[in-house]
Amino acid sequence: MSDAYSISPEVEAKAAEAREKLDAQVREIVEWHFNPETGSPFWLEYAEKLDFDPRKDVKTFDDLNMFPMFEDDWLRGGPVRRWLPKGLADKPVYVFETGGSTGIPKSRIACEDFRIDYELFSDTLSEEHFPKGANWLMLGPSGPRRLRLAVEHLAQHRGGISFCVDLDPRWVIKLIKKGWMDHLHAYKDHVIDQAVSILKAGHDIQCMFTTPKLLESLCEKIDLGDTNLKGIFSGGTEFTPQWYRFAVEELLEGVFMTPTYGNTLMGLAASRPFTKEDNYKITYHAPQPRAALRVVDFDDPTKEVGYGETGRVMLTTLTKEFFVPRFLERDEGERETPHEKYPWDGVSGVRPFHGFASSVVEGVY
Repeated sequence: MSDAYSISPEVEAKAAEAREKLDAQVREIVEWHFNPETGSPFWLEYAEKLDFDPRKDVKTFDDLNMFPMFEDDWLRGGPVRRWLPKGLADKPVYVFETGGSTGIPKSRIACEDFRIDYELFSDTLSEEHFPKGANWLMLGPSGPRRLRLAVEHLAQHRGGISFCVDLDPRWVIKLIKKGWMDHLHAYKDHVIDQAVSILKAGHDIQCMFTTPKLLESLCEKIDLGDTNLKGIFSGGTEFTPQWYRFAVEELLEGVFMTPTYGNTLMGLAASRPFTKEDNYKITYHAPQPRAALRVVDFDDPTKEVGYGETGRVMLTTLTKEFFVPRFLERDEGERETPHEKYPWDGVSGVRPFHGFASSVVEGVY
């Protein structure tokens, strides 16, 4: 291993402890989802097809390799209640959908996961740039998406109020596919005009979520230095090191911004502390032990690539609401070493998987 990917004894010790917690989470979640009294109908039925007993045979994270790859088509269409564990049957249920950029949207049920995930993310935010009590602007997708409610909860959890815009990313994708660029620009202006109105309305907005494309468009209409904004968190495959440097040097006017990587199935992966010495490299770490990311071989997803090597991102989600083992994301990137703050593997250089990158329309992301 090169010096760039060496791991200190202190981080190795923390990584071993984190791995024990991950293995314990695996045992708890597998027991929950495959127990006839608490489990989800989908997994209880699926267990009958397996040649092993998950409750007896799955003891560690590596044991999840006994499961076949999770198929995203299982999440396309209903009934969604087949995913709701019996142990949570009396809880109010939300359903969140993905953007639909790869076909019929995938659906995920949720009760409290989106709140828990963003409360954990809240712990990574500094008081300096994301003050407690500050109001937020949610400049991102609305509708049946987890992100809108999650950012609102984040603001409320930190003592503030979230202001939102109307934004339908599915309409954006249709406009792009049809080549209706005049309509696309008009819709983008419609969204940005809403944001500008909120920022100028005296609501003392100090924090914001947005995407790289929308931030650029916003900065064409308003100087961030003339607002009360102190902190922005953003994400998406458009958030590259090159764009990060451009944003810091040209757009932010001293406003702090932290990158994130997340989706409806995983939650939110925070980025390790940024240093200019890293040449603006962005490394994400999943919210273990509730979710774990691995960078695996393109041809054999049972094998992890080496540190610094490129592979496809594989997600495993491990909560009482949702169990997703071995799901191949539509992204690829480089495997990164554990970090003192996040003592488990990370992924950098996240970008669309080259196997179908040309067929995916990213829209506002």
